[in-house]
Amino acid sequence: MEKQNEQLLQKLPSVDTLLKDPGLESYITGIGREVVADSIRQAVDELRKLLIAQTPTEMDEATIRQKIIADSKQRLKTITSPHYRRVINATGIILHTGLGRAVLPSQALRQIQDELSGYSLLQLGVETGKRSKRDERIERLLQQLTGAEAATVVNNNAAATSIVLNTVAKGKEVIVSRGQLVEIGGSFRLPDVMAFSGAKLVEVGTTNKTHAYDYADAITENTAAILRVHPSNYKIQGFSSEVPLDQLVEIAHAHELIVIDDVGSGALIDFSRFGFEPEPTLAESISKGADIVTSSADKLMGASQGGIILGRAKLINAIRKNQFARIVRVGKLTLAALEATLKLFLDESIALSQVPTLQMLMRDTSEITREAKRLASQLGKSISGAVVTTIPGFSQMGSGSLPAQNMATTLVAVSPQKISADSLAKQLRCYSTPIFTRIQNDQVLIDPRTLRDGEDEVLIKALLDILAQKH
Repeated sequence: MEKQNEQLLQKLPSVDTLLKDPGLESYITGIGREVVADSIRQAVDELRKLLIAQTPTEMDEATIRQKIIADSKQRLKTITSPHYRRVINATGIILHTGLGRAVLPSQALRQIQDELSGYSLLQLGVETGKRSKRDERIERLLQQLTGAEAATVVNNNAAATSIVLNTVAKGKEVIVSRGQLVEIGGSFRLPDVMAFSGAKLVEVGTTNKTHAYDYADAITENTAAILRVHPSNYKIQGFSSEVPLDQLVEIAHAHELIVIDDVGSGALIDFSRFGFEPEPTLAESISKGADIVTSSADKLMGASQGGIILGRAKLINAIRKNQFARIVRVGKLTLAALEATLKLFLDESIALSQVPTLQMLMRDTSEITREAKRLASQLGKSISGAVVTTIPGFSQMGSGSLPAQNMATTLVAVSPQKISADSLAKQLRCYSTPIFTRIQNDQVLIDPRTLRDGEDEVLIKALLDILAQKH
């Protein structure tokens, strides 16, 4: 060990001494002395390892003290700052899984703040004073919106699929088209979910084509259900075909089987009217005779994460009584957000104007172009360390919704001259309000479609702060 490092090791300040530093004392009131002391110990240990490793250093005793204090403050900042915090989504991906998927409507946020700040009504009847169904209000709204006999909600669509299969087909066969045996994000594979549920998978047809007779020929005395998985998370194009839902219902009901329709994204309105490819709505699945319909609540519905289960009252009641129902049930925050969001869909025009997911989806391309040009012009006048232009591009729905259906947009392209695009994108992500963008052809791309009100100002300031440091 170098003699200088050995001398510095002997002069490392004690934790008690550092606790008296004015810059650290302020943290003690907020999070407690022991937490601050532990952060100091970790910072001292890191520096001790550095000196023992004989890493050459030009530090003196004062510099070491400053470094320990700075390291401790950074650790304390990490502890005290919320991890699950606001970010700016400039990627153009509306339902960005990594960024929390759907932006909640303001009505949902207000309901959570106004009604859940203290005790709140969850699972007691106000008239009887006795235990009630915690999803009672959600059921009534979904009955009104879809025409279903009954409904319940769990914590996501994977849970919905699992508990449905476990309830109606445990130990029995469920027929699924090979073209629908999908794997989606997080290595979620339908065959694995079916195995977990206790149902036995029976594959029919081929990857690209499945016919009605494939289902009929696969039915045995041990068959419990036919499962259709709508391709909301993937798309097979070209020489392909699947059996329509109404035909599956006809085949299944002729053999007294249950039809389960997993529609994935959970559309409550017909998006084909706005130029998108047809996406089955929950009401459509119910009207065509599906016995159980499952979907996400946080995709095209635009609510918080959840799994919707609709269908025949007898089956929904059986699902509620399933031993796993308590494991996958949702809490008051999810229920409040879902209630507030579903109420908006009682009037479609209100949903289109108030649900952020739908606002961004329906945003006029000319409006986006104007916004992109305004941003580019303002940045171009203020930044000398980058070339800023606008280019045509596309936005995406994301999270497996409306697959292969890109939406035209205008992108702001920032080409930094003194740092790489990767470096600029990283610094934007590490900004006080993290900003997520896309990178392509050594350019940082910003899509105005997913910017919320006022976020353009934060974005401009961030770019000015970051690029100004490089002059």
